[in-house]
Amino acid sequence: KGSAILDELYAVIEARRGADPSESWTAKLLAKGLPKICQKLGEEATETVVAALAETHEDLLEESADLLYHLLVLWAAKGVKPDEVYDVLYRRRVTTDIKKKKQRKNEKK
Repeated sequence: KGSAILDELYAVIEARRGADPSESWTAKLLAKGLPKICQKLGEEATETVVAALAETHEDLLEESADLLYHLLVLWAAKGVKPDEVYDVLYRRRVTTDIKKKKQRKNEKK
């Protein structure tokens, strides 16, 4: 599980890039271009926030999945690979760990 499902979903999105838009929501979204993809991502982000504040746990899970899907479509449209984002997250975590270690060392002095 974990990031593997995101990688698999990204591969499906890439594979649907040239598909018939009348047969694939992903192909239709990609064919409509960046403005439509960004609009959908914004809608899903809002729906996720609403679910977090006022709906059930299950609703939040469903909206979160929709949000991730639309984010992956945006990445595909812009040529961003999931591994590139994972690398940024990893670098941030490592940098944060180093800063915390230095901070603890300075506090002991």
